[in-house]
Amino acid sequence: MRVFVVNSGSSSIKYQLIDTASGERVLAGTLERIGEEGGDAPDHTSGMRQVLDALGHDAQIAAVGHRVVHGGARFTAPTLIDDAVVAAIDELSALAPLHNPANLAGVIAARTVLPDVPHVAVFDTAFHQSMPPEAYTYAIDRALAERYGVRKYGFHGTSHQFVAGQAAAVLGRPLEELKLIVLHLGNGASVTAVDGGRSIDTSMGLTPLQGLVMGTRSGDLDPAVLVHLHRVAGLSVDEIDALLNKRSGLLGLTGRSDMRDVTDAAAAGDELAEAALAVWAHRIRHYVGAYLAQLGGLDAVVFTAGVGENAPALRARALAGLDHLGIRVDRFLNERPAKGARIISPALEGPKVLVVPTNEELAIARQAAQLVAG
Repeated sequence: MRVFVVNSGSSSIKYQLIDTASGERVLAGTLERIGEEGGDAPDHTSGMRQVLDALGHDAQIAAVGHRVVHGGARFTAPTLIDDAVVAAIDELSALAPLHNPANLAGVIAARTVLPDVPHVAVFDTAFHQSMPPEAYTYAIDRALAERYGVRKYGFHGTSHQFVAGQAAAVLGRPLEELKLIVLHLGNGASVTAVDGGRSIDTSMGLTPLQGLVMGTRSGDLDPAVLVHLHRVAGLSVDEIDALLNKRSGLLGLTGRSDMRDVTDAAAAGDELAEAALAVWAHRIRHYVGAYLAQLGGLDAVVFTAGVGENAPALRARALAGLDHLGIRVDRFLNERPAKGARIISPALEGPKVLVVPTNEELAIARQAAQLVAG
């Protein structure tokens, strides 16, 4: 089965045509600056028609899989898209105003251009709906929280779920037996405790702002910081939102949002960059320790995403000092050039450390195909 996977942004469409049996990427591309002067298309529907015209009549698309960031508490699995689902995704835009409207633009465009093909929404939040109430509940007024959907939802779920399954294959053990901590480290970053294939806790919260230090997002901080900045610095709600999401994290600490630039600066002696890396690693270790306690044991720590897959020095730094927990990185295995899934810890008793490349598009394609096939 060939599945057309769509990841739509406010002014872009990333797409792949994937053969789900072989995992082969038949075609991939990106339309950018949609709706802008000189852009690739005047709107999302025109852009989608442009892509499908390029694919031709022999594309053999059996289904369309859409990445949708926020599914709230309603969507716990891949879902066939109908008008009611479109309306629900739109309603959930209040929880993800930067993402859901953009995702929905792609859904509407693709349904318009491919009306006779089943469309499936795969939600970033769905994998984390297995969290117990004690993990997803915030200690605020219960009635207010329920009225406005205030709770932890978690994100990067498609990646965490895919990587956990791949890690089980590398370890040669059933996923149902494993206790894993998955570190999805990129410009956006999150960590998930996976027990027997189920998410039991994750670092991102109501929005993707909570948790680890990211490229431009602050991650965890005292909520009173927001009140303090409003009262003392006179910042408005919108200014605080922009500060925490777009001008914090590595960018706020160093003036650089790309981890490669930060590590280069640290290597050249930049003290601010070095301090930022220390904060970044400290936060990761904080979560590793917390989730080890929640899991009640640990079989493996798994690195994935851009930084996790490609930065051996940062992998070593993130887990430094955890030898007392049995978590160790073998220098030779860690630094050896490789691209596939692999173990980078010594051949000793205790938790393994793995690197597993993520492939969210393949995961979306296979989940869509499985749902359509029944």
